[in-house]
Amino acid sequence: MNTGGVSNGAPLLELRGVRKSYGEGTAVVTEVLHGIDLVLERGEFVALIGPSGSGKSTLLNIIGLLEPLSAGDYRLLGQPVASLGDAGLTRARGESIGFVFQFHHLLPAFTALENVLMPELIKSGRFDAAARARGLELLAAVGLADAAHKKPNQLSGGMQQRVAIARALARGSPLVLADEPTGNLDTHSADDVFALMRRFNAERGTAFLVVTHDPRLAARCDRVVELVDGSIAKPRAVVP
Repeated sequence: MNTGGVSNGAPLLELRGVRKSYGEGTAVVTEVLHGIDLVLERGEFVALIGPSGSGKSTLLNIIGLLEPLSAGDYRLLGQPVASLGDAGLTRARGESIGFVFQFHHLLPAFTALENVLMPELIKSGRFDAAARARGLELLAAVGLADAAHKKPNQLSGGMQQRVAIARALARGSPLVLADEPTGNLDTHSADDVFALMRRFNAERGTAFLVVTHDPRLAARCDRVVELVDGSIAKPRAVVP
């Protein structure tokens, strides 16, 4: 993402007065986010919690540049998102943000290594020896060095989610958005996946914004942001 002219001291992302409505221009307009203010610093590991229907996924989609906001200001790496055209938004999504979802969304016809390299393949149409080496390094880092050439149906649920985390980190993005990344896993696998994300956060300085319904995992984050009925109810520091 081009951040020319932007101070290196800018927060990783900053939302001010962000609102999101559906049905604009029709007789029935529904506002689901009501003036969200949120700052995420580089290297933070933050939990986003709240009841179903509170707007968590909508907020994550806006931060991930998958949906436009209706009003307010969003700055990513100091740059106003509103100033980016379609090409700039696509580039920012690819270079600045990685995604991990509850369901891993691995492509079944491709190996674990090919799935990790998929962002590079989408960007360049191919991947070279250097990209392949990075992919193998990431698979080793998530404990799957021996599974590089296995397809998703040959891996357990926890292993598939570790491949998805490696894929999210493949482009070196400073931010990973994780939407219920452990929600489809048993407790042991969930703990392993969460510990892996925490390790990448500590070792590589990758920031994570993690949507979770698991209070055990939320309590292990640096900070908890609670969303209720489309508003941030109570940002709070986690007491060690």
